[in-house]
Amino acid sequence: MNYLVIDVGGTAIKYALMSEEAEITEKGEIATPTENIEQFLDSIEAIFSKYSNIEGIAMSLPGKIDSESGYAYSGGSLLYNADKNIADLIQKRCNVKVSIENDGKCAALAEAWKGSLSDCNDGIVVVLGTGIGGGIIKDKLVHKGIEYIAGELSFIIANTDLKKGEPLKMFAHQCGVPWGLCEPVAKIKKLPNEKVDGRKVFEFILNGDVDVIEILDDYCYKLALQLHNLQHIYNPEKIAIGGGISSQDILMEYIQNNIKYIEEHMEFKLSIPKVIRCKFRNDSNLIGALYHFKNLYKV
Repeated sequence: MNYLVIDVGGTAIKYALMSEEAEITEKGEIATPTENIEQFLDSIEAIFSKYSNIEGIAMSLPGKIDSESGYAYSGGSLLYNADKNIADLIQKRCNVKVSIENDGKCAALAEAWKGSLSDCNDGIVVVLGTGIGGGIIKDKLVHKGIEYIAGELSFIIANTDLKKGEPLKMFAHQCGVPWGLCEPVAKIKKLPNEKVDGRKVFEFILNGDVDVIEILDDYCYKLALQLHNLQHIYNPEKIAIGGGISSQDILMEYIQNNIKYIEEHMEFKLSIPKVIRCKFRNDSNLIGALYHFKNLYKV
């Protein structure tokens, strides 16, 4: 059986023809429409029309998604998707079964199914990107919460020692890659923000730049504090770190060093996070979307 699996991002729609065991036989990518829902649906229909004998469409989508019905309460950066049943709209165009799941939750499902959490019943995926994405895995399935927002880690308040009237700082501001790493590096190197991305940061680090390594250590300490909090809220077997920068060995080393530092300075110890790297990166949303389809339709 073949499935059309689609990962919708703010700038590109990635798609793949996949078997039910997530083997990819063909991949492609088009620009994400920016104007309206009709353009978006036209694009999905055009991709679908390229193939025959498709059993269903599995989609990863940004926003607050009811993954049982396929209703998007919000569309993330794709505002035209808000307050629409995207699954129904696509099904009317393509006449096959359709599933929709939030993109961060798809990344978590991929790790639970065939990735770093495949040997766990309970785990957490933390994706380091523009914000902090991810998901909570309970009994090998993603936990969604009453409003489908469980695992929206970006919105954790990070500066809880503040007084009323002081600005709130979210986990995304503290450990999202642009704010937590790139901006401090741009400032210390006296470079425009747009000249410093994750690749540039790690170029400095791998060349032994002491100032940038210090920024990395501070970043990983703040991240490790939140991983410690997640450990005591949910007590998962493992926490898997994803996102483009997770491929850097030195990042994982500094996370582990700071986990150990916190452990050594805790007055009371109940549980220490077991932190690992996600297996999947670019294809994680595709793999997780297919896994959601399989669970939704009992394939």
